[in-house]
Amino acid sequence: QVQVVESGGGLVQPGGSLRLSCAASGRIFNIMGWYRQAPGKERELVAAVTSGGSTDYANSVKGRFTISRDNAKNTVYLQMNSLKPEDTAVYYCNAQSLYGGTTYWGQGTQVIVSS
Repeated sequence: QVQVVESGGGLVQPGGSLRLSCAASGRIFNIMGWYRQAPGKERELVAAVTSGGSTDYANSVKGRFTISRDNAKNTVYLQMNSLKPEDTAVYYCNAQSLYGGTTYWGQGTQVIVSS
């Protein structure tokens, strides 16, 4: 059974930092990443990392967010610095299985950036 579990969201002031974690189990995963969805907007890619360590970031978070991965633990992290109100969204972890390419989603974790 596949499980994808996020943690680490919360309320933070503008300019602050948060670290999200996502633990996936039940498959070997190639690409793992973070998406976000703000109210009234479509879900968008924030950052992704392959099992080999290649990363990709949305332009809006480059230089502020860092994605990392522990392959032994099937865990991906998103370090978010210099947070802005426009980063407010539900953040979803995404894990793509190595064999077959099936994509799995976590339940989402809320991030609110507000003073």
